[in-house]
Amino acid sequence: MTAGRPPRVLVDATSVPADRGGVGRYVDGLLGALGRLDPDRVDLAVVAQRSDAERYSRMLDGAEVIAGPAAVAHRPARLAWEQTGLPLLAQQVGAKVLHSPFYTCPLRAGCPVTVTVHDATFFTEPEHYDNTKRTFFRSAIKTSLRRAARVIVPSKATRDELIRLLDADPTRIDVAYHGVDPVAFHAPTDEEKARVRARLGLNDAGYVAFLGAKEPRKNVPNLIRGWARAVADWPHPPALVLAGGQGHDDEIDRAVAEVPSHLRLLRPGYLRYADLPGFLGGALVACYPSFGEGFGLPILEAMACATPVLTTPRLSLPEVGGDAVAYTTEDPDRIATDLADLLHDEPRRITLAKAGFDRAKEFTWSSSAEVHVTAWKRVATT
Repeated sequence: MTAGRPPRVLVDATSVPADRGGVGRYVDGLLGALGRLDPDRVDLAVVAQRSDAERYSRMLDGAEVIAGPAAVAHRPARLAWEQTGLPLLAQQVGAKVLHSPFYTCPLRAGCPVTVTVHDATFFTEPEHYDNTKRTFFRSAIKTSLRRAARVIVPSKATRDELIRLLDADPTRIDVAYHGVDPVAFHAPTDEEKARVRARLGLNDAGYVAFLGAKEPRKNVPNLIRGWARAVADWPHPPALVLAGGQGHDDEIDRAVAEVPSHLRLLRPGYLRYADLPGFLGGALVACYPSFGEGFGLPILEAMACATPVLTTPRLSLPEVGGDAVAYTTEDPDRIATDLADLLHDEPRRITLAKAGFDRAKEFTWSSSAEVHVTAWKRVATT
């Protein structure tokens, strides 16, 4: 590395999914913040799926953006390429550090590697994953803890669980909280709210919002049951809208079948990115009774949209929500009680919405980028 010049870092963005879910939000937010840094702070190269290469080129003025092989759009091929093609690419671009943003990394990279491990719930909540996924990610996390020069995690809770459960070296783990884009996630106008309600067919009806993957860990079946019990006797009960990917939780269909016929439950799938502020900000409550998260980006995004949030005090969620959200448990009866109390208490919802909106400003991608840059410089010079 030339004196005075920052180390060249290759970020592997090929794991970003087309739906821009959690890992997509993280990589996009991080790269956007890195692109705003002075060029003397970081020398960046990015390899991405071909569908993302032009987008990242526009975002990252001055960075070298490489389109990966077409095959990396498919996970098995991407994992194979990660072990062979990625180290070769790191050598070709002169990388002094390779950053892998989604659990896995090359076993022989040819340069120091930093890896982001997003959560430890494959160990703390194993019953919420199928055997194949649980086995794969447990192995990947253990390997990355051994092989990576430094590991980046999005919360202190995740760091502490890796230390407790896997005897990870605390001196090699850096906590970089996720951020939220205040342009993409903002307090919506009445027009933005009305547009989303119209698209969902809700018109002026109130609703409870959930945004996220329908995985067992998200506790969507108990959310459905809790909501149904909370609003069953209302003369004009608010709907429940479950937006996001469909996931693989068969229990959701059983919970839906139990919903009384006079209640309205909507599953619109993915919403347009531009509609998310209107969707979240237009809800009476954003409810996220998860069994545990590595960070909890959906609750931060709801807070940034000035939405009162009801979640659980599990793992990292209190780090994000603090005193600016309401808490419940994973049990449907308790969800019903706490959700009903919040729905009936408009002054409290207004107070939480303001507190959450203010707290969300503390989580920035710029702060996250600073932690990453510090970690990269550290491993490049050791």
